[in-house]
Amino acid sequence: MSPMSFPSPSRIFARRRIAPSITASLFPDCPDTQSPKNGIADPAPVASDPHNSNPGTNVADCPPSPAVSAGSQNLSETGTRAAVVAPANGVNPPLIGIARLAAKSPPAETRRTSSERPEYFLLPVKSILNRCDSRRVPFEWTINPYRGCEFGCHYCYARYTHEYMELDGGEFEKKIYVKKDAAALLAWDVARKYSYQSQASGGERPDHIAIGTATDPYQPAEKEYGVTRACLEELAKRQGLSISVITKSNQIVRDIDVFKRIAERSSLSLNVTITTMRPRLARLLEPRAPRPDLRVAAVKQLSDAGLAVGVSASPLIPGITDRDGDLEAVATAVRAAGAQWFFSNALFLMPSSAKQFLPFVRQKFPRLAKQYEEWYAKNGYAPEEYRRKVGERVAKIRKEHGFSTRPWEERTRTGGCPQMSLSWNGAAANRGLEQIQSCSLSKAS
Repeated sequence: MSPMSFPSPSRIFARRRIAPSITASLFPDCPDTQSPKNGIADPAPVASDPHNSNPGTNVADCPPSPAVSAGSQNLSETGTRAAVVAPANGVNPPLIGIARLAAKSPPAETRRTSSERPEYFLLPVKSILNRCDSRRVPFEWTINPYRGCEFGCHYCYARYTHEYMELDGGEFEKKIYVKKDAAALLAWDVARKYSYQSQASGGERPDHIAIGTATDPYQPAEKEYGVTRACLEELAKRQGLSISVITKSNQIVRDIDVFKRIAERSSLSLNVTITTMRPRLARLLEPRAPRPDLRVAAVKQLSDAGLAVGVSASPLIPGITDRDGDLEAVATAVRAAGAQWFFSNALFLMPSSAKQFLPFVRQKFPRLAKQYEEWYAKNGYAPEEYRRKVGERVAKIRKEHGFSTRPWEERTRTGGCPQMSLSWNGAAANRGLEQIQSCSLSKAS
């Protein structure tokens, strides 16, 4: 048992063949005498960004304010999304911004015939490079080629982005919006928005572009629509950029050729997310994402191609993926595959994510339900003590395996930028997971 672990009952997963509990985890025992919370429909939202220059509004590309709520929706006979269901007074407020664009988005043609496939729509956005104004994250721009993600990870924090379109977070993996004219828009955006002398660094480094912060750029839709590839081809034409990509898909190796061209002229870092090495547990948590071993193989291919690649083991899910040896197994496997960095942080649940994930826990991990509702029904974060221990554990793993930090992160820190590093270590954990792990899609794009 790890010296930093809380004791947990050895039978906590006795009836779950998918994730048998054979060692202790960081998750504490949940006494039978402890009553669960009565409801979880309205978990407390994240505190507003103290650095927001307009405190009464949401920061574009960052978590929504408490006022954001999801509306019900339906499809018209033409396949476009109709207006939200009328409120009690019978008057529908007009749709604006991204919600209006989504409502008018026509169906996208698809070769897929499975009845389980998601619905695809063509979203006529005005921009593909979206600014992240929050100082809580170490990048200035995001590119999310799609809205929604077919992988359907039960814990996904980005579900709230569908709420901007007046869709429920549960539709995140069922309605995928494909951004139109991505390459042309990105060319315009980089030429007019991007700075090679980041203000946050005092002009010492270029703005950083993070690709895939709120949708997986290599989900199955990419095989048909190629929006991610189109964006990368456009970025490859430029030099002096700072770019990172994050995905759960081994499909990323398809673009090794264009990654090499980008890396010759700009700073590029690639990140593959692997939350567990146990395939059955991964399938339960991330129903349609590629198997962990396929992702490890992708890390090796990227590394063998001479590309800078690391691994995210986020989120670390209390009582499920945090038992002794699990996180260490991921680190060992990816280090052998050539991963240069490694990071992980404890599960964070936006309200729209808690709405999906907490019922999932009650159904699949009933012995954890009381503790989850105690921890997450009224707060998006795990307790500070748990987060501290996660930070210490990750710091130990990083030291033992000789993992480095991501290249652009080191420049961010030395440049005097007050933003939060995404490579979680003990010190970072002590500063608090209140630093949100990534930005997401802009409401207006």
